[in-house]
Amino acid sequence: MPLEIVILAAGQGTRMRSSLPKILHKIGNKSLLEHVYALANRLRPDKITVIYGHGGETVLKSLEHLEVTWVEQREQLGTGHAVMQVADAIGEESTVLILYGDVPLLNDATVKKLLPLAGEDQIGLLTVNLGDPYGYGRIVRDPQGRVLRIVEEKDASAEERETREVNTGILAINGRHLKKWLGRLENNNAQREYYLTDVIAMAVADDVRVETVQPSDPNEVLGVNNRAQLAHLERVFQSGLAEELMRTGVSLRDPSRFDVRGQIDAVGRDVEIDVNVVLEGRIKLGDNVRIGANCVIRDCEIGNNVEILPNCVIEDAVIGEGSRIGPFARIRPETRIDDHVHVGNFVEVKKSAISSGSKVNHLSYIGDTIIGRDVNVGAGTITCNYDGANKHQTVIEDGAFIGSDTQLVAPVRVGKNATIGAGATITKDAPENALTLSRAKQITVEGWQRPVKKRS
Repeated sequence: MPLEIVILAAGQGTRMRSSLPKILHKIGNKSLLEHVYALANRLRPDKITVIYGHGGETVLKSLEHLEVTWVEQREQLGTGHAVMQVADAIGEESTVLILYGDVPLLNDATVKKLLPLAGEDQIGLLTVNLGDPYGYGRIVRDPQGRVLRIVEEKDASAEERETREVNTGILAINGRHLKKWLGRLENNNAQREYYLTDVIAMAVADDVRVETVQPSDPNEVLGVNNRAQLAHLERVFQSGLAEELMRTGVSLRDPSRFDVRGQIDAVGRDVEIDVNVVLEGRIKLGDNVRIGANCVIRDCEIGNNVEILPNCVIEDAVIGEGSRIGPFARIRPETRIDDHVHVGNFVEVKKSAISSGSKVNHLSYIGDTIIGRDVNVGAGTITCNYDGANKHQTVIEDGAFIGSDTQLVAPVRVGKNATIGAGATITKDAPENALTLSRAKQITVEGWQRPVKKRS
């Protein structure tokens, strides 16, 4: 049967207390709706429809890259009313899977158990047993254990509220049945809304069995209604990623203080990661990589045997084998660092290439620069790449030695094996195999008296 997936994502999310629509809040740097879409897409459906409402323009602009059919629910009159918006477009021979845009951690395996339950003589419903079922619709069963109906919290009796089995809202159903029962929905309830859950009682009345499955972990079906729930699911999500990494052989000093906000494309053997490390974007880690505490690494490829010391920020860079970065280094976008390079404390590198064996160890800024092999850059060196309007390039050739507190005013070239004296300001090309310096003559003033503070 064709598979159609309908994602309900029109809720306002007032308890989030945010101007941002609820489904755009993020877990692992991906919006709630993007998590649900990723699951839906992995199921290879014939069609994905997202029903949106509050913050419509913002939602469409933020998620225009999703390959879905967008349908607006102008009035929020309940989940049943939301699905009514697409009733005419649903194929009668299709299996329809109902998902929710604020339930981000649903597992593929759980959904694959649910889908086969949809048919001519039965529907599939995902339920879960909760210790505290407050706010959820309760599953009402007969003495033989067959599902009879779902009763919402506000409409439930005291006895029904004692039930721990609750409705997740996630449903697999034949398209013909769904269209028929949507046409019968009424809003004679405490909320004056059209509840999609009412189709359960309609199915029972029409002798269509309601078969249930449950997730292996209740966190899979938890929704986000406030910031505390968002934070809880963030930790659940990160815990799962940490477990997966550790199974591949990565050592995490404290899995509860580690975040992935993107995708790790490759990871080598014997990787060690200290606390409070954040990996963002697309990441590749080679063998024996060691990452110190409090580092943020984004869109990077890190080679074998690289050591990144604490408190570094590295973005859109390639770090070659055997290199050492930090502590307190900042590597900015479009930087390529070759093998066995040292970039030390309080060094910033931007849009530069540093070749094998070179060192920039202390308190330096290297921008728009090409550094050759076996170059030593002294403490406090600055490549002055910006003239107030345009950026210019500095080239430092193999074997050069740059003395401390040097300013290289680009565009400028330092030749092979050249030496630049400490404190120099270099505005012209420095020839190879020679010492170049610019320094005022040192003088001593005899008999000079240091000023003394006057007493009142």
